[in-house]
Amino acid sequence: MVADTRAIEPRSIETKLAAARTRLILDKPFLGALVLRLPMKEAEPQWCPTTATDARAFYYNPEYIGQLSMEETQFMLAHEALHCALSHFARRRHRVRHRWDLACDYAINPLLIDDGLSPPPNALHMPAYKGMTAEEIYPLIEDSDDSQTLDKHAYDRDEKSQGSDSGMREGDLQERSPSEETPEGEKGNGAQARAEPESAGGGASEPEPLRPDEQETLAVQWQQRLAGAAQQAMQAGKLGGELARLIDHLLQPQLPWRMLLARYMTAVARDDYSYMRPSRREGDFILPTLRSQQLELVVAVDTSGSIKDREIEEFIAEVDALKGQVRARISLLPCDSKLCEGAPWVFEPWEELARLESIQGGGGTSFLPVFDWVERTGTVPDLLIYFTDAQGTFPAVEPPYPVIWLVKGRLKVPWGQRVQLN
Repeated sequence: MVADTRAIEPRSIETKLAAARTRLILDKPFLGALVLRLPMKEAEPQWCPTTATDARAFYYNPEYIGQLSMEETQFMLAHEALHCALSHFARRRHRVRHRWDLACDYAINPLLIDDGLSPPPNALHMPAYKGMTAEEIYPLIEDSDDSQTLDKHAYDRDEKSQGSDSGMREGDLQERSPSEETPEGEKGNGAQARAEPESAGGGASEPEPLRPDEQETLAVQWQQRLAGAAQQAMQAGKLGGELARLIDHLLQPQLPWRMLLARYMTAVARDDYSYMRPSRREGDFILPTLRSQQLELVVAVDTSGSIKDREIEEFIAEVDALKGQVRARISLLPCDSKLCEGAPWVFEPWEELARLESIQGGGGTSFLPVFDWVERTGTVPDLLIYFTDAQGTFPAVEPPYPVIWLVKGRLKVPWGQRVQLN
């Protein structure tokens, strides 16, 4: 009888996982579509006490899955899928692995809880981190924090064991058949072609960490999967809340903000041909001449406290470098809930635009004082650039001049051109 129980138990765990995945597909099609991209593999308990992912598969410990409720099982499936969809395996860079792993879990778990999923015991969750990315959470975690993630991030290793990552591994010599396809119907590639080692007991051994080229390939694949899953969920009317805002942020064009700002400032530069009648000394013919007119720019800086001093200085330095190229006269307007005392500060094209010591802030945020000042003074700017996190009160009516919002964070703006600060 004991032998029969052991024979049935693996199948019951597989059935439980399949049922949890099916329920996700029906109830939460966005998460379900992502989970469907991860083949489920039983893992050796020595390295996988709970669940894990290497960005190619969902690994699980049968004993752990057996202890979870159906709702908690859905949570773990979605948790691993989001690690992949958000490319956490390719975003660590120079950061310490343990702190990065904690930051990634702190970023993911509030999203799933907000979406109605139930976390298992010991899942990392900090309400203060809600709505923040892993990069924003990372510097807030203490070096001495010995908390542990609930799952295993098998796509990475500690720094001390990564010395030989750049070379060829034994697993790389094992090739698949040319006709073999992945479970999603995609042809095998460098990030998917390595055979997963199996232990003598049938559970999968711990996979090798991803090489840089594999990270890059998988990051592109998961971004495509993220976009496709989001589109399907939106069509079904089942995508909203923090997840929808995060996806909108991730799918925005990731061009450097400096490049975009330069493009917009150059576009409004009024270097053009003029047919004005010349002096009589030049003759009676009217020929086109190239004339350049000085630009009038209004530059507003959010000083409410959510924008760091270093970021403000980088922004001002970039605008200063660009204004000389397009011959711009700049009116600088620092503002939180009201204009900074002494504003505006006016800089001619030949003067260096620099942050002033008297610029202070830290209060709430309202964008109204800047636009009120423009209207009150009768200024007609060729362009208004606002550096902000977009958390504030906007004017109800769009002004009759172009406005660029250089936004730190994921919030939207009601009008104007939004440029993401990467």
